[in-house]
Amino acid sequence: MYLSFIETVASVNDQLNALVWGLPMLLLLVGTGLYLSARAGFVQFRHFGYAMKNTLGRVLHRQEAGAGELTPFQAVSTALAATVGTGNIVGVTGAIILGGPGAVFWMWVSALLGMATKYAEVLLSVRYRRRNAKGEWVGGPMYYMENGLGRRFKWLSVLFCLFGVMASFGIGNIAQINSIAGSVNTVAAAFFPAAADHQTAIAVTVGFVIAGCTALVLLGGLKRIGAVTEKLVPFMAALYLLSALAVVIANAGRLGETIALIFQSAFRPQAILGGTAGGAFLLAVKNGVGRGVFSNEAGLGSAPIAHAASSERDPVRQGLYGIFEVFMDTIVICTLTSLAVLTSGVADGNYGVSALAGVGTTISAFATLFGERAGSVIIAIGLMLFATSTILSWSLYGVRCWEYLFGSRAVRAYQIVFILVIVLGASMQLDLVWSISDTLNGLMAVPNLVALLGLSTVVGKLTRDHFQTKTRLS
Repeated sequence: MYLSFIETVASVNDQLNALVWGLPMLLLLVGTGLYLSARAGFVQFRHFGYAMKNTLGRVLHRQEAGAGELTPFQAVSTALAATVGTGNIVGVTGAIILGGPGAVFWMWVSALLGMATKYAEVLLSVRYRRRNAKGEWVGGPMYYMENGLGRRFKWLSVLFCLFGVMASFGIGNIAQINSIAGSVNTVAAAFFPAAADHQTAIAVTVGFVIAGCTALVLLGGLKRIGAVTEKLVPFMAALYLLSALAVVIANAGRLGETIALIFQSAFRPQAILGGTAGGAFLLAVKNGVGRGVFSNEAGLGSAPIAHAASSERDPVRQGLYGIFEVFMDTIVICTLTSLAVLTSGVADGNYGVSALAGVGTTISAFATLFGERAGSVIIAIGLMLFATSTILSWSLYGVRCWEYLFGSRAVRAYQIVFILVIVLGASMQLDLVWSISDTLNGLMAVPNLVALLGLSTVVGKLTRDHFQTKTRLS
């Protein structure tokens, strides 16, 4: 009976997932990014230098935030903590294996347009945020739907929050802790073969440890989450980037041909994947765009929830951090993962073979330089840090969605359940959880994209006003 129910759920979810993440959704995401780019005067290209100067260039400057606020860098660190996750390691590799090297090109395209989408999301979240009962800034899609589109669209806010709460337990919790437990078990077995007989015990122990750490941060409130992520995110990103860069440098002789292969197979993927030209092309586009969006979350509406807590008063200035966020996540981190896999040659001749997709391929790429054991440890540490940071950020997203639905007094109950689920999720079977979480993420995007298109005029006006003022002052 139970197995039959699970099979039914899986079957229904597979059909819904195919609809939610099908070609129409990917075209909608890309189309929305293109439309918002035009309405905002292609801000991600015309003002890219200005955006980097006012985001990355301000990292070393001392920043202060008032009560109930995060500094702009803490806000983007919290958002990056969620976006820089397992998708940067596993998802990118899977896209390359399934869609060929050309998928990397389409991932870049989705990122360049996704910069405008994320910019608009963040801008609107600051424009329409409000203070909650604790005096904290709260914002995100649910607030710019209700306060921007009008109260007659509050049902969209409710839908977004329902999907957001469910996704926080799936992609933001169970999927992440399971990845951490799996990576710990892999490393333990590599060094201590007997550990393979105690995987469940190890997973449960990991669950308790991560749950305890999460509780210390989550129950400390918004300020503590920001304080942790602003230190954790730069460290974990630097550690992984330096390791991936070392692999690329070690295989620098293949870098030129790899880049050429990315561009060639973007438009002629059938030479790599086989099959018909049209079928191979769609496969490359779908995997590249899909994994790009999955990684940087542009259009999903999650990251604006963190950005809304920023002490920055100018919506456009905080919106620039959205551009920086997508650039760092996809153009920098995902690209280095792609180049490490492709230049190492571990994917050669294996494109289109789904069995090779996943963390094992990335480990094999790192092993070409560091060896099998060290490569496993590097990837395991990367996954642990990425997944832990994702748990912290999604706990905030879930809290805000829950608070919108049930009020501030109900927040503590959500936090306690979220922490308990970490322990339970560490030893759960993952396949169905990942699939359902993927579907919920897609469902979050639907009401958010409706709101972004409906408020595009606001995005355009605020952007023009900001840069006209900047021009007059310069």
